[in-house]
Parts: sequence; structure tokens; C-alpha cells
Amino acid sequence: MDHYYWFALKSVPQVGNVTFLRLLAHFGSPEKALSAPFDELASVKGVSAAAARSIVEHDHRSGAEAECERVRTSGAQVVDILSERYPRLLMQIPDPPPFFYLKGSLDGSEAAVAMVGSRHASQYGLCTATRLGKELAEQGVTVVSGMARGIDTASHWGCLKAGGRSVAVLGCGVDVIYPPENDTLYRTLCEQGALISEFPMGTSPLPENFPRRNRIISALAKGVLVVEAGEGSGSLITAQYALEQGREVFAVPGNVTTSGSRGVNGLIKQGAKLVERVEDILEELAIEPLATHPLEKPPSFPLTPQEAELYALLCHGALQIDDIIVQCALTAGEVSATLLRLEMKGIIIQLPGKRFAVV
Repeated sequence: MDHYYWFALKSVPQVGNVTFLRLLAHFGSPEKALSAPFDELASVKGVSAAAARSIVEHDHRSGAEAECERVRTSGAQVVDILSERYPRLLMQIPDPPPFFYLKGSLDGSEAAVAMVGSRHASQYGLCTATRLGKELAEQGVTVVSGMARGIDTASHWGCLKAGGRSVAVLGCGVDVIYPPENDTLYRTLCEQGALISEFPMGTSPLPENFPRRNRIISALAKGVLVVEAGEGSGSLITAQYALEQGREVFAVPGNVTTSGSRGVNGLIKQGAKLVERVEDILEELAIEPLATHPLEKPPSFPLTPQEAELYALLCHGALQIDDIIVQCALTAGEVSATLLRLEMKGIIIQLPGKRFAVV
């Protein structure tokens, strides 16, 4: 029941993040704010009479107790703004959450870059997001994203499969897996990074939640990289938050003939730094590059001899299936079967024209 009073105060109608933090600054704790008389509550600068009345009249007991139980049974943690674990970058925005829910581990001092983009990404966008997520991880940079379909998912996996840390900010409760097909990603993030949310346990992924979570994605990072986005993409909201928060905005140029690239190309026109390689990000953010990590390094995941042969071949660049057959000692049938297994493991990806490349 460590955060009983935090849950209770947050559940009061008329008490949003800013009002909560004003009360916390005045009283020193949510418990004292909840027990204060109306006159003292209403005297706090920025706290309306309606909010003060709501605090006095609101019955918070059952809801707060139930939330404590949901946190306990789910194995989640709660990090409040008074905790040393609360990220300093998040604390600097105008309306930081007074507390958030956490699964996994979070290091508030780690260098992080946010990667966002279209849910309906092209093959080019997915490959680019995966590659840049991997290369950021190899340089010791944490990748922050939103675990949505498309670019977000590719960014997380690129980072995680390179052995890096990744953080997902959710637009639902931290105990809700959304989208449902990302259950494996969800579990991997718990072990190799973090899942965080400011929404109560069990909150459904409602559309209005995602713009709010976007401000946290940008707040946790030194910069935001948009990989692919149309004109109405939510990724542009994240980029706008980044500018308001004083973060750098980066963009990968897209195909000028497709509508899915108009948003990201528009960001470049407006001054976002064009990114072709990970060094473009590291230089702008003054992150010192680590030693190079060649693709030929043996992978950390187990491979059969046939899989290892094709993996090593594709490390030198994408190849068409006919070229793979010519360059290896396997039969055409063995090549097809082995490529399928590598795809299913998420180690390679198939590109247009029956070309294959390492993720």
C-alpha cells in the first residue's frame, strides 16, 4: 500500500497532473493534501475551488485499495516524482506525471533516443528502423518508442536483438499487451528494458491516450527520430512535443512519390536533421561513438550450421535467393527452408524482389 494516497489523489475529479504537483509542493505528500480542509486546499495557488471541493467530497478508499492490489498482483512497480529513480528529463516537462507504472528496469541517467513512425510502414521504413535501432544499441544508446505496430515495433526489435536496452511508453495500462501480437516483444522488454505508463492498471488503449503518451516518449530521450510518417501521423505530434521540450528532432527522408513520406519529408523542410546513418544522430547529440561492432561478429542467438552459413553470407549485404543458392553449398530446397527459419526467428527480413537481408 506504499502508493495508496498517490492513487487516491490522482483519482479525484478535477485533479490533473499540474494540480496534483501544486498540492504536493504545498503539502509535501498526497496524504496531507487529502486530509486538508477546504479553505486550505482552495488557498493553494493554482488550485480551483472546484478541485478543492472535489478532494474534500471524493470517496477514494475503494478505488485506491483496488489499484494497490492490481499493482501487487501484476508485478509492476510505481515510481513517483519524489523518487531518485524518476528520470530527470521527464521531470523537466510542463506536466510530468506525478507517478508512473513500471515493468522491467529503468535507468534515468542512460543516453536515449526516441524512434517513432508510421503504423503502416513500408518495407523500406521497417528495414531502416530496424537497422538504426540496432546501430544505436551497438553504441550504448537506449531506444525509446511506443510499442505500436510498424516503425515502433521494428525499432524496439532492432535494438533488443543487438543486445541493447529499449523502453516502451504505453497508451494503456502497463499490464495490457497492445497490440496483442506484440506479446513476445512485451515480455522481452520486461527482461531487457522497461515498459512504462502513466495510465492506471487495466486501462484500455483508447485513441485519446496516445497523444498524451507521446509527450513522455519525447521527454525520456535526448532526441526524437521520425523514420516514416504521413501528413496526419501521430509521430508528428511526438516531434512537436520534442521541439517544445527542447529536444532535437531527426528524420529519415522518405520516397517523394508516396503519401506515407510527406510528414517526415515535411519535417526535414522545417529544419529537422536529415539522418542516413547512426553517426548523424551521435554527432548532433554529442554522444561519443563506441568501438565498431561488425555484423560478422557471431550472433548471440543459437543457429544451426546451415542457418549460420546463410547468416554469414547475408552479413555482407542483401542478396536475391538465386545468388544465395549460387554462393553457398546448400541445395535450392535447403536454402528456401533455411531462409524461412531465419525469417521466423526474426534474424533476416525479405525485401521486394525475393531479396533477403539481415535485420
